[in-house]
Amino acid sequence: MTRYDNVLDTIGNTPLIRLKRLSPAGVNVYVKAEAFNPMGSVKDRMARAVIEDAEASGALKPGQTVIEATSGNTGIGLAMVCASKGYPLVVTMAESFSIERRKLLRFLGARVVLTPASEKGTGMLNKARELAGKHGWFLCRQFENPANADVHARTTAQELIRDMAGERIDYFVSGFGTGGTLQGVARALKAHDAGTQVIAAEPDNAQVLGSGIPQQRNPDGSPAGSHPMFRPHLMQGWAPDFISRLTEEAMAAGWVDGIVPVAGKDAMHLSRSLARQEGIFAGTSSGGSLAAALIIARTAAPGTNIVCMLHDTGERYLSTPLFEDITEDMTAEELEISRSTPNYTFDLPAPAAEEDDPAETPTPEPVALDPAAVAEVDRLIGEGPVVMFALEWCEFCWSVRKLFAALDIPYVSVDLDAVAYQNGDLGGRIRAVLNERTGQPTIPQIYVGGEHIGGATDLFDECREGTFYERLAGLGMPCPPDTSDRLDPYSLLPGWLHPRQTAA
Repeated sequence: MTRYDNVLDTIGNTPLIRLKRLSPAGVNVYVKAEAFNPMGSVKDRMARAVIEDAEASGALKPGQTVIEATSGNTGIGLAMVCASKGYPLVVTMAESFSIERRKLLRFLGARVVLTPASEKGTGMLNKARELAGKHGWFLCRQFENPANADVHARTTAQELIRDMAGERIDYFVSGFGTGGTLQGVARALKAHDAGTQVIAAEPDNAQVLGSGIPQQRNPDGSPAGSHPMFRPHLMQGWAPDFISRLTEEAMAAGWVDGIVPVAGKDAMHLSRSLARQEGIFAGTSSGGSLAAALIIARTAAPGTNIVCMLHDTGERYLSTPLFEDITEDMTAEELEISRSTPNYTFDLPAPAAEEDDPAETPTPEPVALDPAAVAEVDRLIGEGPVVMFALEWCEFCWSVRKLFAALDIPYVSVDLDAVAYQNGDLGGRIRAVLNERTGQPTIPQIYVGGEHIGGATDLFDECREGTFYERLAGLGMPCPPDTSDRLDPYSLLPGWLHPRQTAA
């Protein structure tokens, strides 16, 4: 199928990929690449299932706000589903989870309420329960909701059975968070073939399942605080600080045959190895599941088929230790490549060009200014106390916009490359007027109270000196009360304009 009624119909049917370089010789290791879901993780399946189950039961009313505690992927999946179906969404999330997850959630229209890192997963869960009770919002209850496990029994497991038709699945390996994937897939695979061994992977420094210590619960079944064996670990989205009800049910039913502890450094190493040796971009939790699968593969009989879950995309981990060795600037090796030819380098001068004879260089003819453009500039300068002549795409202009937004300064942006200024090249004619008046051909050009103050760096210098704030005060506009509250505007410039760090 290549046409869909909505984005939700694209969830599932993710590829099962056999590893070529990372698996031991003679053993087949397959990975279920859940990053191919529309929001990039296995949680897309559960997000749709939980919402549609609640719609069918009447627990979720039209227009009602949805709320859930999430480390990121569940929330991102819910944000997609809620956006598609028209529900407001609030997520609670511990502050320790990656920044890009928060930004993705907000980009999709969700509101993100952060909880203290010290309160771990139970803190964000308790906050979600508290908010749901206070405001009458629908709480998804992903850690105990049967719809979570059911969708994996109905879809994920059936896809594996279909894709491995004619061959036995000897081992299924997965990490666990809510326990929905683990329980649902294990239940269905066991029903299909009782000989399939299901392996749960967990961090070696936080063996809550491996300890055999039961999770203490409140009368309503929710976790009564953190599990005594939990310790902070590197696998975000994996192994929360409590054993979920769904995971507990899977263990009690005998659907899990073994538990393999995984070191955080091995999870990160295999996430990178997946990218560099197999071309598969997956996160740390996926690396953790693969680490457990390869532990099994090293002692497995020839011909063994091992299926491993890859839970999400590596893009969820850009601000985490997984990417700490990935630099923005060129490495020594890359600089050496750059220096191997003479042109277009940052640290080698380009060959000197032949100079023109000044006597032979024609003097440019003065440009006649368009009276209509002159009048338009005069009109625009009077449009507000702060006016910026800008370009939509310009990074300097965006840096100024970020400054104005941070300071809550209302302004008029005249985007000269916008459609409104393309007819008859009005934008170009206005730039000619600005150039003639200011002697500065660059954009942006900023006016405050009708007075030209210059471009982006001129504005930033005035901010540092305090002159800009004096101008605002003179116009009766609010400004930061003292220098201690004023951000450095130069920090808002794009990264490539900051001092370059080059390897020796």
